[in-house]
Amino acid sequence: MATAPDSGLQDARPGTSRSSSAGLSGESDYRLVTRIVHRDESAFGAIYDRYSRLIYSVVLRVVKDAAIAEDILHDIFLNLWRSPQQFDAARGKLAPWLAVIARNRAIDWIRKQHPQEDLSDVQLVADEDLAGDVERRSVIERVRTVLNALPEKQRAALESAFFQGLTHADIAAQAGVPLGTIKTRIRTALLAVRRALEP
Repeated sequence: MATAPDSGLQDARPGTSRSSSAGLSGESDYRLVTRIVHRDESAFGAIYDRYSRLIYSVVLRVVKDAAIAEDILHDIFLNLWRSPQQFDAARGKLAPWLAVIARNRAIDWIRKQHPQEDLSDVQLVADEDLAGDVERRSVIERVRTVLNALPEKQRAALESAFFQGLTHADIAAQAGVPLGTIKTRIRTALLAVRRALEP
């Protein structure tokens, strides 16, 4: 990650991987934003990794220009770094908050470029609908991130149980390990996923 987000974000692109933030994948949004308030660049990188693709897609849907969408994405996250205290966890979750900002920034750009264009279709999208859509997608992204960060044996056990429908006994037999070991792996993996989904 760059020394300062103000300069490092200039080369950031949706989905950019930041190795220094990998260890924070299980942290809640609230904790990460609190760390950003104290100028923690790793926490900022973790938030960027978690939501940049989602926010980029919201902007792109409106402006329909990849370069412009990236510029707006840059500005949104730069503003988050400079003024993280603008986010109030008591009033809602981070992903929908960022998404509404993104949509409004995108609409503002359209207005400036095409002042005569009818934006009623875009503006009629309810914030609640947008928030719900982004929240669902953010949960999927967060779960995927946590799964990818799990030790291989824990991830394999969890995937076998939930995606393949195998019993704990079946998984233990396939892996050639005691049943208790499999139960511990699955329980530990589930706790990691639960922490990632905490508000």
